[in-house]
Amino acid sequence: MGPLEIILIVVVIALVFGARKLPELGKGLGQGIKEFKKETQDPARPVTDVPSRQLDPVTGAPIVTEQAAPVTERRN
Repeated sequence: MGPLEIILIVVVIALVFGARKLPELGKGLGQGIKEFKKETQDPARPVTDVPSRQLDPVTGAPIVTEQAAPVTERRN
């Protein structure tokens, strides 16, 4: 990939997102990459963000404690 292709990609991105959104887009992308690297660096660290689940001792399936609203289909 040469410099002409990179410039062309940057121009297309600027046209699609607008010049005002580019710094915000870059910041979000940078934070995402930083978080990904942080999470992959220490695989031995315990996961604390995942809620604990109770498992059925017979089947081993998760026990559902919250009831979701039924989904209704609309047909036109």
